[in-house]
Amino acid sequence: MALIGFFEIFLAGICFAVLRLVSKSDDGFPRNWPLVGLLPALFLNLSHVHDWTTGFLERCQGNFFCQLLWFSGMDMLVTADPANVHYIMSANFGNFPKGPEFKRVFDILGDGIFNSDSNLWSTQRRVAQVFMKDQRFHRFLLSTTRDKAENGLLRVLDELSQRGVTVDLQDLFQRFTFDSACRFVTGFDPGSLSVDFPEVPISKALGDAEEVIFYRHLYPEWFGTLQRLLGIGVEEKLRRAWEDIDQILGNYIAMKRVELREGTSKVKGDENGADLLTLYMVENETLDALECNDKFLRDTILNFMIAGIETTGSTLTWFFWALSVNPSVEMRIREEIRSVIPKEEQNLRVFNISEHMHKMFYLHGAICESLRLYPPVPFQHKCPANPDVLPSGHKVDPGAKILVHMYAMGRMKSIWGEDCLEFRPERWISERGGIRHQPSYKFVAFNAGPRTCLGKDVAFTQIKTVAATVIHNYEVHVVGDHPVRPSNSIILHMKHGLKVKLTRRRL
Repeated sequence: MALIGFFEIFLAGICFAVLRLVSKSDDGFPRNWPLVGLLPALFLNLSHVHDWTTGFLERCQGNFFCQLLWFSGMDMLVTADPANVHYIMSANFGNFPKGPEFKRVFDILGDGIFNSDSNLWSTQRRVAQVFMKDQRFHRFLLSTTRDKAENGLLRVLDELSQRGVTVDLQDLFQRFTFDSACRFVTGFDPGSLSVDFPEVPISKALGDAEEVIFYRHLYPEWFGTLQRLLGIGVEEKLRRAWEDIDQILGNYIAMKRVELREGTSKVKGDENGADLLTLYMVENETLDALECNDKFLRDTILNFMIAGIETTGSTLTWFFWALSVNPSVEMRIREEIRSVIPKEEQNLRVFNISEHMHKMFYLHGAICESLRLYPPVPFQHKCPANPDVLPSGHKVDPGAKILVHMYAMGRMKSIWGEDCLEFRPERWISERGGIRHQPSYKFVAFNAGPRTCLGKDVAFTQIKTVAATVIHNYEVHVVGDHPVRPSNSIILHMKHGLKVKLTRRRL
């Protein structure tokens, strides 16, 4: 038995070595094999797939045609070419809808704004813009963020710093953004931000769904269908997550209807503001042709929650990792906070960011720099509706898959210069000391063109509030030798979290 075990290990090692030797062609690019295409190279590099893809995109001027498996419909053009991105997302936007393939892969999002196209998308976007600019929502967002920072995040951080224990900062930020997003989207607080670190079913379900959606990009449709029929694999994992999400969101909608019917949820003239779910259910005239049934509300709030939870939590995590390896940047941010915040407010633990945000240029630049290198959504894909030719000269037919690699775009020397891998907030500061604008087809963290992220201002409000609060009140020390790399997900999480120890600053 021992001999068999040794032989199996030896054979596996030989196979791995051979695959590694033959996975590259003579020109250094991944080798396209008959039948299996790039799958051997992909699996060998799956643990660092984003950086691996960035490497060969840089060598081939930002465009690479990828064939994963013959006859599977998985061929795609991977691009990090700003000219192509501008053409797809702005100049010829109408010919590059999300399309049926996107909706199949992201089917859990239903008919929400991320999945929809054409008239349904434009109507949903118009309605969302109205509600997100509504002063009642803006007041509710600011009060929710401040309250959760002061009475949630700081209390947990204080307890953990007093104990001197190691904490996963990514988990903590995810809990903060999860509770905050649930509150400003639905009005309900799931209470995940606690020193007890309780397990929250919907948070786990969302994480599982994102992981499965990532892997759906790597296997053909028939393989997913087979898993669903047999009730096995990652598709079964998604089914269970979907059930949990539907049940929990259904409960939120039912409770909100009861609140509104009994008059316990105030809207008109309420100085505390209103959450998005309340506005959707009350301001019927704004919805136009949209039918405000439970299915529509479920899809809408799920899309908003994913946008508000995962992306902000990811950004905060990578931001503090970047500060940990660039201490001079953190020092500059602390100096800016002291110079911007009035002296009478500097003894406060949470600032009124809305009053001072527009003056914090260096903090803004540092956040943008983090988003450039670590975009929370590392890639997205498009399909042309009609035959087209991209600026790069690539011909694309209807149904062809185009994967826009935002992670790679932030690390291309051809886009950002020879220092593209350096963390330099100064690249976002103009000669006059203000914010330097970068075109959206170059800096695509918030998408580009007509689908530019509606929640950009919401995200910056939350990120700046938390960043300034933590930097002002604590020293954050990353645990030595802690492994830091992205997980395989549609959101750029850290695979092993961000383990840190906290020390309270004396104000």
